[in-house]
Amino acid sequence: MPHLDFTQPPFDVLSAAERQSIKKNTQVRYLAKDETLPAEDLQYFYVVLKGHVEQLFEGDFVASYLGSNHTAHLNSSDWFDSRRSPKSFIEDSVPKDNSIDLQSAAYQFRAVEDTLLLQVNGATVDKISAQNHLIRQLLSESLPERLKALQLRRSGKGLNALSYDDPQEVQQIMLQPVIDITLLPVHIVDANDSLYQAAKTMTEAGLKHVLVRPKEYLQSSNSSDRTLGILSDHDICRAVSDQQNPASTPCQHYASFNLRTIDADAEIGDALLTMTRYRIHRLPVLDTKGQVIGVLAQSDMLAHIGQHSQLISIQIDQAANLSSLASAVELIGRYIRAQHQNGVKIGNVSRMVRTLNAQVFTKLWQLIVPDEVMENTCVIVMGSEGRGEQIMRTDQDNALIIRDGYEHPKLAQFAATFNQYLADLGYPLCDGHIMMNNPMWRQPLKIFKAQISTWFKNTDPRHSIYLSAILDGEYVCGDETLMLQVREHLKTAHRQSDLMFVRQFARAALQFGDVNQWWQKLVPLLGGKPISYTLDLKKVGIFPLVHGIRTLALENDIFTDPSSKGRLKALVQARALTQERADTLLEALEFFMAQRLSVALLTDDKYAKEVDPTTLSALERDLLKECLAVVKSFKDQLSRHYQLEFG
Repeated sequence: MPHLDFTQPPFDVLSAAERQSIKKNTQVRYLAKDETLPAEDLQYFYVVLKGHVEQLFEGDFVASYLGSNHTAHLNSSDWFDSRRSPKSFIEDSVPKDNSIDLQSAAYQFRAVEDTLLLQVNGATVDKISAQNHLIRQLLSESLPERLKALQLRRSGKGLNALSYDDPQEVQQIMLQPVIDITLLPVHIVDANDSLYQAAKTMTEAGLKHVLVRPKEYLQSSNSSDRTLGILSDHDICRAVSDQQNPASTPCQHYASFNLRTIDADAEIGDALLTMTRYRIHRLPVLDTKGQVIGVLAQSDMLAHIGQHSQLISIQIDQAANLSSLASAVELIGRYIRAQHQNGVKIGNVSRMVRTLNAQVFTKLWQLIVPDEVMENTCVIVMGSEGRGEQIMRTDQDNALIIRDGYEHPKLAQFAATFNQYLADLGYPLCDGHIMMNNPMWRQPLKIFKAQISTWFKNTDPRHSIYLSAILDGEYVCGDETLMLQVREHLKTAHRQSDLMFVRQFARAALQFGDVNQWWQKLVPLLGGKPISYTLDLKKVGIFPLVHGIRTLALENDIFTDPSSKGRLKALVQARALTQERADTLLEALEFFMAQRLSVALLTDDKYAKEVDPTTLSALERDLLKECLAVVKSFKDQLSRHYQLEFG
C-alpha cells in the first residue's frame, strides 16, 4: 500500500509515535474522473498520490491539488483538509446580498482525472495537532499561522521538533514592548537651574544626562512630559568650552527640547528605527498618561536585542567619501540576507532597510551639497522605497522640493550628481525618470503644488502614475516642513478634485485581471518534461494589494504614513476595513515580498520578480494559492466598492 512521505511537510515534524498513529489511521481512497467527494468523506485530511483534484465552492473554482504524476518536477505532492471551513472565502469573495448559510456551507472536491488519495482520519490529525504545535501551525486555517510556519522553515528551524521549537529570538525581541528593557531612572531639573546643579545631579545618579523641565511646564496645568528637554554631559562640556560659568548658566541655554519620545507599549523595533533614523542615543519612555517613566538608552537596547543594524548605521554616519559609503551599502545587502535566512519577518527587515537607505541618501546629499542647500531643500523618496517595502536595491524614485524663492546655480548639477552616485552605489537609475535630475521632480514648493493639482485632473494617463509616486513620498533629509506642506496640499487637492477621481484611480489595481486560476493554466503544461512557467509576483500580487490599499487610503484622507502597514492601520481606525481583513492583506503582501526576496537571493538577481511554481514546496504552493485568493477577493471588494468591472 502507498504510504505517506514523512520527509515532506507537514509530516516531517512528527515524532515516531505520531507517525505510527498516522499510519494506523490512513487508507487509500480512489476517486474516478469527475467524481466528487461525498459529504460523509468531508471529515478527512487528504494527500494526492496521483491525479488532480479541484476545490470548488458553489461551482466556482477555488484551488487545485496535484499528485506525483503531475509533480515529478515539484518538491512534493499536494495535500488538503476537506474539513476546512469556507467562511473566510465567503466573507471575502461572495457578494453580501448572496444569502449563504455559513454553518452548512462546505467546499466541494472533484477529481479532474482518475485520482488516488491517501485519506487520513481527521480525528487523528486533530489529536496530534492538540499536542504538537508544529502540526497545528502548519495545518491551521489561519493564513498568518501558516506563514509563520513557512518563516520558521526558511530559517532552518522547522525540520525537526527540537530545532523548530527554538523561539524566533530576533523577531520576538523586536516585537517586545520597550518596557521590557531596563530603563534609566528619571531625574529632572528645572530650566532655570544651573549647569552645576545639573552636573551634580548626574554625578549622584551615575547618569550622563538629566531631563529638563521647561519654564512653561510649571505655568500650565495641562503640561505633558512630552515637552521635557534633555541635557547631557556633552552639553555641559560644550558650555565649558564656550567659557560659560556652570554655576550661573541656566540649563535652558544648552538643553535640547522637542525631544523624540516613545510610548511604553511601543515595540522595541520601533525604538530601534527611531534611534537609527534620527541618530539619537536616548528616548524618554511615556506611560498612557503622557508621563515619563524612564529613559531608554541606546546601549541598553542594543545589549538587549543584539542586532547589527546599528553598526551599519554608525559606518554610514562616519563615511567621509563615496568609497567608504559604498562599504556600508554593501553591509546592508549582507544584513538583508542574514535577516531573511534567520526567519525575521519581512516587514521588520524592510522597515529597517528603509531607515538605513535613508541614512545613505542623507549622507550622500551632505557630501555633495553645501549646508545652505541642505537647509533650503527637502530630499524625498517615493514608490516602494517611500513605503518602506523595497528590500533589494532596484530603481531610484526620488525628488527635490525647493523652498520658494531659493535659488542656487548648481542645483541641477547637484541633483544629477546625486542620482549618478546612487547608481554607482548600486541603486539603478529609474527608467521612468522619476528622479531629481528630471526638472519635473526638482521644483520649488509652489510649482510642486501646482503640478499635483494638475495631476488630480487626470487628463493624462501618466498623471495617476505621478500621483501614486508622490502619495508614497517620504522625507529623507533637509527641511522636513517642505514635505509636510506637500502632504497637506495632497489632501486639499484631493478634496477639490472630481468626485469620480478615486474611482478611476482604483482601476489600476484591477488591470491584470483574475489571477486566481493560474494553477488551472499550469496543470495542462505539466507532463513528463520539465517546463518553465513563471508568475510575476509584482504584477499578480504586490501591485494590486499596494495600489488598492493606496486608493482606499486616498478616499479616506489618509496621508500621514505612506507605508501599506501604516495605511491599513489607519483604514481600520477609520472603519474602512476590519482588523482581520487588514491583517490578512498585510500578511499576503509580505508573503509576496518574501517570495520575491527569496528568488532574488537565490538567483543573485535583485530585479527578480517572477517565481516558478515548480520550484516551490507543497507548503509554499499552498500559501501561494491562498495569497492569490486574497488578492482576488480584494479585487472583488474594490470592484464592488468602486463599481468597476473586474474578471
